[in-house]
Amino acid sequence: MTTAIEISRVSKRFGNHTALDDVSLTVPAGTVFALLGENGAGKTTTIKLLLGLEEADSGSMHVLGMDCRREAEKIRRRVGYVPEQPALYDWMTASEIGWFTAGFYPEPYEQEYRKLLERFRVPVGRKISQMSKGMRAKVSLSLAIAHQPELLILDEPTSGLDTLVRREFLESMVDIAAEGRTVLLSSHQISEVERVADIVAIVREGELLVVESLDSLKCQIRELTITMSGSRPPELPCETLSSRQRGRQWQFLVRTPENTDFDNLTQQSEVVAVETRTPSLEEIFVAYMQSDKRASCTTESESLTANSQEVER
Repeated sequence: MTTAIEISRVSKRFGNHTALDDVSLTVPAGTVFALLGENGAGKTTTIKLLLGLEEADSGSMHVLGMDCRREAEKIRRRVGYVPEQPALYDWMTASEIGWFTAGFYPEPYEQEYRKLLERFRVPVGRKISQMSKGMRAKVSLSLAIAHQPELLILDEPTSGLDTLVRREFLESMVDIAAEGRTVLLSSHQISEVERVADIVAIVREGELLVVESLDSLKCQIRELTITMSGSRPPELPCETLSSRQRGRQWQFLVRTPENTDFDNLTQQSEVVAVETRTPSLEEIFVAYMQSDKRASCTTESESLTANSQEVER
């Protein structure tokens, strides 16, 4: 299978609130796919729709080739899922909850689960109620991947965890993808996502702004710092994601074809100097959050100034 998830023109409303607005995307198999957005952007709604826990108002969704409306139970059996706040039986020990969960899966689920507990250094005899948040998260992850699912869905899995536990989670994601399986990671921890993601999707208020490989984003997006001799903004032959002005210095986040030569900008009469830098994923994310995704470069001074003022606000 070359595609783990297919979403086509999906919309979902809760009363007057639009959680998802005509969203389409494809998640290739064997990748770490990161779904990024602020709280309320529609990330958790997307996950619930994929698992058949909610139904879309329109559009279609398929997971591992199965329809999310008609085959939700089959999907949940073949997918591993770690919610932001895992529901675990506090009165059970780590060993007991693995034995209980094994009843829903074929062998050797319990054996694999115990191997994972050992890997994550979880004491098998300790009750869930006596575990730290990080330890509970390790139990939840072990339960989700012990049956070696083809797709693992994680909803803010590292939220509130300490640095070492977060690192273990991330290393696990890379290992799973290396085995040819797929990880869908919903998170607002942008710096962590940057370390492991193959493909990034950015969602804002239910609207999908971009879906692209992380390598492609970082090759095509540049930060330009342009010093001018006058107050007029420079002319840029490319798409602008964000811009701001401080005195005679302009700073842009632009999207442009790879290997673009920005030195040519110095040929403009008022351009004094041009500096370029590759922004972080977090900076790219913030730019998409703050700017209109349809914004493009323009030679009109008024349009650039208006865009700058909007970003400053």
